[in-house]
Amino acid sequence: MNSAPCETKASKFKCRVDSKGKATELPLLRVGGSVHENPHMRAFWGSTISFFLAFLGWFALSPLSLEVATSMGVCENQVYPPASVPTRVAYLTYKNLQTNLHYCQYGVQEVDGTPADCHEVPADAVAVGSPEAQKYRPEVLSSCVCTPGTHCQRVIANAGVAAVSSTIFVRAALGTLLERYGPVQVQAGLLSFGAVWVAMAGAITAPWNYTLIRFFIGCVGATFVTNQFWCSLMFAPNVVGTANATAAGWGNLGGGVTQIFMMSVLFTPMVNAGLDHNTAWRVAMLVPAVVFLLCALALKLCCWDTPTCRRFDVTVIGKTKKPSLRDYVEVLKDVRVVIMIFQYSACFGAELAMNNQLATHFRTYFQLGAGDATLLAGCFGLMNLFARSLGGASSDLCFHHFGFRGRIWVQFLALVFEAIFLFAFGRVDHSQPWYVALGVLVCFSLFVQMAEGTSYGIVPFMKPDQLAVVSAVVGAGGNLGAVIAGVGFYQPIHDALLPFQVHAGYVLFWALLSPLYYWPDKGGMFQAPKALPAASKSSIPSSEETASTVATCADVIGAVVPVGAVESQSSKSTPRAAERGGLCMCAKSLCRL
Repeated sequence: MNSAPCETKASKFKCRVDSKGKATELPLLRVGGSVHENPHMRAFWGSTISFFLAFLGWFALSPLSLEVATSMGVCENQVYPPASVPTRVAYLTYKNLQTNLHYCQYGVQEVDGTPADCHEVPADAVAVGSPEAQKYRPEVLSSCVCTPGTHCQRVIANAGVAAVSSTIFVRAALGTLLERYGPVQVQAGLLSFGAVWVAMAGAITAPWNYTLIRFFIGCVGATFVTNQFWCSLMFAPNVVGTANATAAGWGNLGGGVTQIFMMSVLFTPMVNAGLDHNTAWRVAMLVPAVVFLLCALALKLCCWDTPTCRRFDVTVIGKTKKPSLRDYVEVLKDVRVVIMIFQYSACFGAELAMNNQLATHFRTYFQLGAGDATLLAGCFGLMNLFARSLGGASSDLCFHHFGFRGRIWVQFLALVFEAIFLFAFGRVDHSQPWYVALGVLVCFSLFVQMAEGTSYGIVPFMKPDQLAVVSAVVGAGGNLGAVIAGVGFYQPIHDALLPFQVHAGYVLFWALLSPLYYWPDKGGMFQAPKALPAASKSSIPSSEETASTVATCADVIGAVVPVGAVESQSSKSTPRAAERGGLCMCAKSLCRL
């Protein structure tokens, strides 16, 4: 229940508002005014910045993974020193791309197709004692050999899976916590909890506590749910789609920024200032921890849960009963929902997998310097600046021109092109210039983020009577996809490029199931909708009710309603259409195709 008096005079607000006090505009730079006057934009920037920082801390250890591995002593050349164990496969196949020198000076000797040793030095080819007389050249190895198939690579991969798996459970639990405590307290609590574990990362000494700490840090990934729920409380149906898409996309941006920030802004300057590598990365991890706490404090002091009340009350969203386990069973019986769960796992899951993999991939396979590798990896996440919103806008535009089948087609095309460019990225080997990999990576990232936006262009309309549950399971599917990719592709396949190609096949498989989307009132990719019986029209909710549901219920669990998804139902409805119902109007427009 509310613990503070509520402000009821909408005329005091800095933003234009509707009858419920929700903002009907999104003026990004209108940040002045007290919390009484401008709760909307404080909530927007509070949710966006907190989610951005959560992503930054969530993946802060990814660009530092080789430094962490060295500190733990799990690098291949630490566990198996080349002087005593010179025939490790990771050594025999190693080539230094900077000097073009191979570990095996005279080539690799294979047994049944598997590298077994280096060829012996030709007896009459070199003088005794010269550099050419060496069978092995351990000096060409990097300071931390962590290539696919090594114990080091498995440790990093296991920790990456742990970092994304914990979010699945927290997201499922967060719906109840948000209803009980409100978005400000939940977001501040998540950041405070995350700050403890991010700071604890500086005490990592072994693979077991590395994995455990990354697991608990992963809980801050659930700030996405609060981000969407909070914006839905503050913004009216005509602009909530824009607010949600922008807040989510700019929050995800933290996954790209952290690749650059942790290495180029923190670690490298600390090393240049005189700290050793082992100390520098540990001190660097304290920075996001402190920022977490400062952000949590700012949220508590400067933001409200709703436009008119400091604390949230469930009556604001018209909640009458909580979802039960039976609701989840009913939803998961629908094959269309299952397909959407795995299609979202193919896009958002791919983004999380790349946040874990790319920096290490560029450092170990392309042998780029730490700064260059993290800069290239950061370009993937930086596409969130506009690409996710572009996906939502594309879904709305296709819906406007082609009806609901337009949403399905743009979803299908985004996933197909994501798969194509992911496969292409897996074909770029280290014999090609780095900018080839970057160009393919940017195209891949564009369609990954677009597919995330197009997914939630469909979700709010799949099962309107179970919208919250659908949104919950689809949102959790994104993290499930990262776990599947880590455990199924990147961890067990001992090749630098093949996992990306297999992952592309996974994305394409789920994209090709898009023709199975069909609703009698909406149609499908190749089928027009059926006309609704006249008797059923009166039972369809009005466009205003539908818009309100899409704007609140879906976003409680984390749905990203694309730009204009709600507005297209509410602002374009005629009085007569409103009486018949927004969904009926949508079905009629589809029938005319």
